[in-house]
Amino acid sequence: MPPPRPPRSTPRSAADRDAPKGRRAARGAVSALKTKPAEEQEEGPQRIAKLLARAGVGSRRDVERMIEEGRIALNGEVIAQPAPLLSTLEGLTVDGNPVAKPVSTRLYRFHKPAGCLTAARDPKGRKTIYDLLPKGLPRLMPVGRLDYNTEGLLLLTNDGEFKRQLELPASGVERTYRARAFGDISQAQLEELAMGIEIDGVRYGKIDANLERRTGRNQWIEMTLTEGKNREVRRVLEHFGLQVSRLIRTRYGQFTLEGLDMGAAEVVPRDELFQFRRRMK
Repeated sequence: MPPPRPPRSTPRSAADRDAPKGRRAARGAVSALKTKPAEEQEEGPQRIAKLLARAGVGSRRDVERMIEEGRIALNGEVIAQPAPLLSTLEGLTVDGNPVAKPVSTRLYRFHKPAGCLTAARDPKGRKTIYDLLPKGLPRLMPVGRLDYNTEGLLLLTNDGEFKRQLELPASGVERTYRARAFGDISQAQLEELAMGIEIDGVRYGKIDANLERRTGRNQWIEMTLTEGKNREVRRVLEHFGLQVSRLIRTRYGQFTLEGLDMGAAEVVPRDELFQFRRRMK
C-alpha cells in the first residue's frame, strides 16, 4: 500500500522578518506534467539521455551535450548521435567512469543566501551554492536557478528527469517571490500582469502580483508565476520603473522556506515527495 497522504498545508515562510506577510496562504495545488515516481517508471529500451538523467548524471540537455562532446561511451566506444536505445546502464561510461545505477529520487530544500551562484563552479572564483551545502549529501542538481543576488528557496534533486519536469513551464508548477522595490506602482497596474506582458520582444506569461506593503516609495510585492525565464521578476518590475533592492523566492510548488535557516538544506520526506509526484497530472 502507498504511504498515507500527508496533510496538505503550506504555511507561510518566516524567511525574513522585514518581509511583509502575504495575503494568501501558499497554494499547494500543482498542475504539472504526468509522471510516475522513479520506482514505478517503465522498463524497456530508452534514450540514453533519459537513462543517464534518471541516474543523476545531469539533465537530458546536459547528457545530450556530453554525447556531442564525445564524453559518453558504450563498451569502450564513444557514442555518436543518434544515440542507440538502451535498457540498462551496463557498459556506459562518462569521462571514462562507469555510471552508477540510479537510486531513489531525492529532493532537498535549500535556503540560498544572496551573494552566491547557482552553479557548480565560477571562472571568476565567486562562491557557489556547492560551497555552502552541507557535506555528505548525494550528487544534486538545482531545479532552475536563482540569480547571484537573489535569495530564498532552491530545490535540489539527484534525478535529472524529475528536475526537467519541475522546470518546464508546461508543468505549471508555481513559484512565488517577494520583491522589495523603490518607485511608484499601483495594485491596478500589477493586476494587468494577469494577462501576461511582452518586454523587449520577450513574452512573459500570467503573473499573479499583489502589493503587500508600502512605506513611502518603498514597497514589498508578492509575485507568483509558472515559468522561470532569466531574471523575469526583476525585468518585469524594472519595466514599471521600479528598482529592486531585494528578491526572495518563498515557494516552489508546495514547498516553502518554513523552518529552514539561511544556508541550510533539508531533505523532503519520502512520503511527502511520493504524494507530490502522484498529484502531478
